[in-house]
Amino acid sequence: MLVQFTSLNSGSNGNCYYIGNDTDAVLIDAGLSCKETERRMKRLDLCMQKVKAIFVSHEHIDHVRGLAGIADKYGMPVYITPATQKGCYHLNPKHAVSFIAHTPVNIGRLSITAFPKYHDAKDPHSFIVTCNEKTIGVFTDIGKPCKNLINYFKQCNAAFLEANYDEVMLANGKYPSFLKQRISGGNGHLSNLQALDIFKNHRSKFMTHLFLAHLSKDNNCPIMTEQLFKTVTEKVQVKVASRYEEMAVVCINFSVEKFKPITYGQLNLFDHNLTS
Repeated sequence: MLVQFTSLNSGSNGNCYYIGNDTDAVLIDAGLSCKETERRMKRLDLCMQKVKAIFVSHEHIDHVRGLAGIADKYGMPVYITPATQKGCYHLNPKHAVSFIAHTPVNIGRLSITAFPKYHDAKDPHSFIVTCNEKTIGVFTDIGKPCKNLINYFKQCNAAFLEANYDEVMLANGKYPSFLKQRISGGNGHLSNLQALDIFKNHRSKFMTHLFLAHLSKDNNCPIMTEQLFKTVTEKVQVKVASRYEEMAVVCINFSVEKFKPITYGQLNLFDHNLTS
């Protein structure tokens, strides 16, 4: 069975991740407009009709901007906690389905499991998606490492792992003190070094792909960050998930793994509404 996954966008201007197989798929977050989500999926030859559900990590606008539009247009269930739902004012309640942390939800042949994390939101969660014994994790917007994160990261064949900021760039940057504290204070985002420690010490022997996610535009450097992680291992393919364009689809078919190429240039997006 073919397992496919990609980032449609990763950053404070919008977050959306696609994970699926031959027949079913889910979106983790919907931070792009419905039209932009459709446009990017079409360029990647992905079909919205295959998407059976959206799973929401938390209510910040860069994760739910397109949530109501997609759910309304496609009649799609939205898996969301009651506390997070209160912050998604435009979501029609008829689409909302509650989930319970650490309890798998089956969508076709996909199994999605949520776990709570540290972040300055009402009820934040991250997710792993398992299909045919392959597990993909989406771990962003995490204030600090915790036992839940480490436990689920160890299970992953591939993962999107937040590496939001370089500590020196943030400390010496233009952000006001309160915002620097919000980002690095334990309920904001993971630094490069925090993410690197997780990767070095807790990745599985069977991990093949790591995608560095939710990089700050102002307080990080994609080239520097990617090279930092590549120095740790040659066995895991390491790439940065862009905040400007969709990522090449990764296809895993049992032991056969490859990147599906894309051939367009960098795209410009709307201005971000959350600074991080």
